[in-house]
Amino acid sequence: MTNKTTSSEKSTLISKMMGILTTVGNAIKALPPIDHFIRAADRFNDRLGSQFGAAITYFSFLSLIPILMVLFAAAGFILASNQALLTNIIDKIVAGVTDPSLAKTLKDMVKTAISQRTTVGLSGLAIALYSGISWMGNLREAVRAQTRDVWERKPEDKEHILLQYGKDFIGLTGLVAALIFTVVLTSVAGSAQATIVDALGLGGITWLRPVLTTIALTISILANYLMFLWIFWMLPRRRFNRKTLMQGTLLAAIGFEAIKFAMTFLLPKLATSPSGAAFGSIIGLMAFFYFFARLTLFCAAWIATAKENRPDYGVVADDDIEE
Repeated sequence: MTNKTTSSEKSTLISKMMGILTTVGNAIKALPPIDHFIRAADRFNDRLGSQFGAAITYFSFLSLIPILMVLFAAAGFILASNQALLTNIIDKIVAGVTDPSLAKTLKDMVKTAISQRTTVGLSGLAIALYSGISWMGNLREAVRAQTRDVWERKPEDKEHILLQYGKDFIGLTGLVAALIFTVVLTSVAGSAQATIVDALGLGGITWLRPVLTTIALTISILANYLMFLWIFWMLPRRRFNRKTLMQGTLLAAIGFEAIKFAMTFLLPKLATSPSGAAFGSIIGLMAFFYFFARLTLFCAAWIATAKENRPDYGVVADDDIEE
């Protein structure tokens, strides 16, 4: 009898605990930030965010080939006008390769790159332009898939192919300009702090470097913010509530900075192993593109699922109405 009573009491206690945990869990999920995050995650998954991210990663990596062709051609122009540098490179190839046939093959490749530098450069530029526009088109469709009110694309959303390529070219130009600006701003902010400290002779002040590092980090996040603001403002076919647009863009900017920090920490670790030394850069580059794509699409879903951007949310301001 006692054992049955004890078992019944244990079952009742477990039921009460489960009820308490369920209540607490529902209360946590009902919190506006958590509820918003869950809605964004559901939309991201329902609208194939991971699959779109993988596709963007593939096209991003594929677009590097024509860019490398252009760089290869640029190196050819430099070597053609600098005979001493060309001779030095060929000598290092011969000295570093023990197999005579392989050394001859590499020397012939260098000479071919120089002799065909114009053809390689022009074809690389043309392919890079086409692949870049196609990449922008894929990013645009992925972002729009996350930000549309419904999953299916409406017939009126389809644009003429020339108009679509023109818009993608403008979007690509703006994104590249924003990316260059962010890289330059981040690089200047990172190098300027050491220069300023050394020039003023303030290297002995221990608290100054963390302050300058914080300032440089803030500038870097600001640069990221401008890049993502261009993406979320230019690509969707609708206007969002300004407050949620700014908040989602800030979330993307901070997340992108975290990705850059993680990659700078993990890539040297990958290079320590033999397999990592051979494939670490490729794996790291693909991981960077993939996390960037997922972050962009998730933040697009986060912006679109804000209650202020839902069609059934009260009275929407004129600048927040869908186009």
